Amino acid sequence: MTTTDAPTAQSPIPVVIVTGPSGAGRSTAVRALEDLGFEVIDNLPLSLLPRLLDGPQAGRPLALGVDVRNRDFGPRVLKDIIEDLRSRDDVNGQVLYLDASQDVLVRRYSETRRRHPLSPDGTPLNGIEEEIAKLKGIRDLADILIETTDLSPHDLKADIERQFAVNGGPFLGVTLHSFSYKRGLPRGLDIVMDCRFLRNPHWDPALRAKDGRDADVEAYVAEDKRFDDFFAKMQDLVAMLLPAYKEEGKSHLSIGFGCTGGQHRSVAVTEKLATALEMGGWPVSIRHRELERREGAAQTLTSRQIA
Repeated sequence: MTTTDAPTAQSPIPVVIVTGPSGAGRSTAVRALEDLGFEVIDNLPLSLLPRLLDGPQAGRPLALGVDVRNRDFGPRVLKDIIEDLRSRDDVNGQVLYLDASQDVLVRRYSETRRRHPLSPDGTPLNGIEEEIAKLKGIRDLADILIETTDLSPHDLKADIERQFAVNGGPFLGVTLHSFSYKRGLPRGLDIVMDCRFLRNPHWDPALRAKDGRDADVEAYVAEDKRFDDFFAKMQDLVAMLLPAYKEEGKSHLSIGFGCTGGQHRSVAVTEKLATALEMGGWPVSIRHRELERREGAAQTLTSRQIA
């Protein structure tokens, strides 16, 4: 894990170059870094970078999104920039490289109907092959390499949170997952709570087609006589654990809530806990696995959000 503390007058400023082939997740990664407190500049002309670093500092880490759309882009130019960053005493330079298999990159372009910047009048495959060839040497220089072939935007964001910590000390990001036990546990969970003991909205015909984000479903679940006691104790447990994990240096915690279908009870509990944690000042992201899967049948989530 790479822990990045907020820069001080005595410490070098962290500068992360975020790059990789188009469609591998660079835009998602820079947005995640911005959420973590980085100053993000996307596709700054590389010739202006020395002037930026020599100018007044913003007092926080810097993330630079770079890809082939950059007007100064070239493998040799980017390599020189990376070497210069690593040679400076006032900068802690790193390269974060996002990659994905060629067939996945082609599929993402096909589903979004975007034109590849290196092949605006041809097929995406031609542009992807050319871009991968141009970036090969940069990939070899990566300090952090994240393969996004099988990652959702939520998974990628969680990986970024695990790699970086900002704002003057240990950072702890929290991801809350809802899921169906029928499809197994999501990967990487630290804590799992079983919500199948709560009353099930599935058996109410008026609620069956809705999900736990709906106020009627949330109210139905909360009417279970065991709900208030369960939620209070669970919230107290999480409130006790989060500062302890943060003090220990853990940068990310994943908590899962499961039920039979992953649509009602687990979603309602996830949403309610997310609200409580956000009110307490904790950075929270939510993953409703089964809802994403269902909605993705009509609208491909990965292709829409990973870019």
